[in-house]
Amino acid sequence: MDAVASDTKGPLAVLGGAPAFAEPLHVGRPNLGSITRLNERIRSTLEQRWLTNDGPLVREFESRLCEFLSVRHCIAVANATLGLEILARALDLSGEVLVPAFTFVATAHALAWLGLTPVPCDIDEATHCLDPAAVEAAVSSRTTAILPVHLWGEAAPVDRLSETAERHGLRLVFDAAHAFGCSHRGRMIGGFGDAEVFSFHATKVVNCGEGGAVATSDPQLAERLRLARNFGFRGYDNVVALGTNAKMPELSAALGLTNLESFDRFVAWNRANLDTYRRLLDPLPGLRLLPTDTLERRNHQYVVVEVQPDECPLTRDQLLRVLHAEGVLARRYFFPGLHRTPPYVGSPNHQWSCPVTDRVASRVLVLPTGTCVTERDVEKIARILEIATAEAGLVRAALVEPGRTETPPTS
Repeated sequence: MDAVASDTKGPLAVLGGAPAFAEPLHVGRPNLGSITRLNERIRSTLEQRWLTNDGPLVREFESRLCEFLSVRHCIAVANATLGLEILARALDLSGEVLVPAFTFVATAHALAWLGLTPVPCDIDEATHCLDPAAVEAAVSSRTTAILPVHLWGEAAPVDRLSETAERHGLRLVFDAAHAFGCSHRGRMIGGFGDAEVFSFHATKVVNCGEGGAVATSDPQLAERLRLARNFGFRGYDNVVALGTNAKMPELSAALGLTNLESFDRFVAWNRANLDTYRRLLDPLPGLRLLPTDTLERRNHQYVVVEVQPDECPLTRDQLLRVLHAEGVLARRYFFPGLHRTPPYVGSPNHQWSCPVTDRVASRVLVLPTGTCVTERDVEKIARILEIATAEAGLVRAALVEPGRTETPPTS
């Protein structure tokens, strides 16, 4: 911890000191490209008075995405959740869809909202991505698709899941919300399976404020998706299919195009923050940064720490309380797992065992990064964690509320 050893941080906030950050430091505060360029695009949009309905900026954004991802078709949508919904409709999915138990709830919600049954499957402990063996065990006569997630920007086991899907006659679609700009075996994520869905939410490395896109190289599927996102219209007054309103507005596309132009700068900033975190946290007991595949392209938009219960003197939740008191709004993604989250529990038909997810969900701590987080901020966060682990006894005593006993999470 040589880079922060001389830091003058006083007592931790949970021990009566002043918070390290007067303004809260968030996970995923939005990256922004050139404000000048953004204003130019917004001004042009307002002058044309073309604000939605497949405008020129949306079409330009889709074209840039196709080029960036090396796919034939990109269908921009209002958000990734709607992207998953119209994709499920376009593929005529029914019955059960296998999903990872460790993912954001939108992965499952998009399916359940349509009357499908998301079936949570366990994950690989090393990668946090869907475990192919768990998928194989969960396939039933009602299964119609597999929906893996490229979690943290690391590729799901594409090859093994592709083989399983082909052997069982299942659709294979990927939730690529974390994986924009990432690759698998030298190919950009976006061209695998039947289709892949990206998120351009404000927290993502490239954002539209709100937005998403479905990428595919299947022209017939692309046509069905375009119909589905615009009420099923083909031209004026010609409804040829069932659809909804999933269109991306022009102002969102303006932000997406502007931020896409700064993608390399965003990734370089994330990578520098990650390197600093790794250098400073590696010496601390029981704090393990999730490894990154250095042979592939990664966006580094998440700094994921696993708090090892047998090595760290504090639990993940205790460290979370320490950080929050300091103004560092770290997150415990994706606790407690889909299989333990209403409305996916409580029914006799919804009883799933995912022990690896239980362990991972009790350990994961996601720390702030992005262009709003400086190297100095990272050093201060690392210093907080260093002091907390060194003064674990005092911290534990301070965090115990009257009448309450702190117990470590089950592992």
